[in-house]
Amino acid sequence: MEYRRLGRTGLKVSPLCLGTVNFSERTLAEDVSRIIHRALDEGINFVDTA
Repeated sequence: MEYRRLGRTGLKVSPLCLGTVNFSERTLAEDVSRIIHRALDEGINFVDTA
């Protein structure tokens, strides 16, 4: 995956972002862990937690 610079921070982030808005108390911790680890395995290093 090609990464992009994030402004002047020196960080390089994936062009895809994992949004976590749907992770809630109704989402099993095991499922959240599986989703995050899969994203990392695929090269996604940009996670929106807002």
